[in-house]
Amino acid sequence: MMTPLRPAAIAFDAIAPIFDSRFGAWLSVAAQRRAVRAALIREFPAAGRILELGGGTGEDASFLAERGYDVLLTDPSPAMVEVASTKLEPLGARAEVAAAEDMELFAKRYFAVGGDRFDGAFSNFAPLNCVADLSPVARGLARLLKSGAPAMLVLFGTLCPGEMVTEMLRRRPYLALRRLMRGEAPARLAKREFHVVYHRRQAMMHAFAPWFVLERRVGIGVAVPPSAAEPWISQHPHLLRVMEALDRGLTGPLAMLGDHVLYQFRRTGVSSTM
Repeated sequence: MMTPLRPAAIAFDAIAPIFDSRFGAWLSVAAQRRAVRAALIREFPAAGRILELGGGTGEDASFLAERGYDVLLTDPSPAMVEVASTKLEPLGARAEVAAAEDMELFAKRYFAVGGDRFDGAFSNFAPLNCVADLSPVARGLARLLKSGAPAMLVLFGTLCPGEMVTEMLRRRPYLALRRLMRGEAPARLAKREFHVVYHRRQAMMHAFAPWFVLERRVGIGVAVPPSAAEPWISQHPHLLRVMEALDRGLTGPLAMLGDHVLYQFRRTGVSSTM
């Protein structure tokens, strides 16, 4: 029996056919994606076996597959996986329906068919913010990753001045401080309602211990504005290039102010049980 889709997966399922055309042209998204990809390439071993969580339509998985990585994309939305599969199959990569919070069950299925452990894992553009409890995600990744493998997890930042300014200018003050909210916060996409959680650093470290150690945080979109600034910022590419150049110097010291934050975890030698 197929598990019913969770509310966030239903929302992304609805928008999957137009997701790339709606968000793919936004230059702010492209700038933030470049920063994440540079970090992935630095950490993942060449031609490594890589797992993606919440991979959506497969843009980042395709990027890695084109560069020789053996990529397996997972996403809770069947429609997203269908779109991703059309991109990945010609590149020799795969996509499967699996929710991040079900990574333990996914690991059992994966190893039951003879799968090998992964050399790295990543998640981009905050699908893990749709997961209230990250502990099952951590336990699943602990079983799936080799000792010493990196887990590169990009989540929403919890204090984003760029979003605060943008939302105030757009006369939406009720959204300006939403990331400060504790617990589940309401979200809406494709006229579907679901919830997100703005995870804090300490909560992340607690969820992923003892199988992972947090090595560093990287701000993604400290100067580059959030997607709330679209389409205006895409109409000013020169300004955006300046902001992207500024980001390269601010990603470390001001990581907590990013639109997104990349949490670079490392798999420890602590064993996990199946």
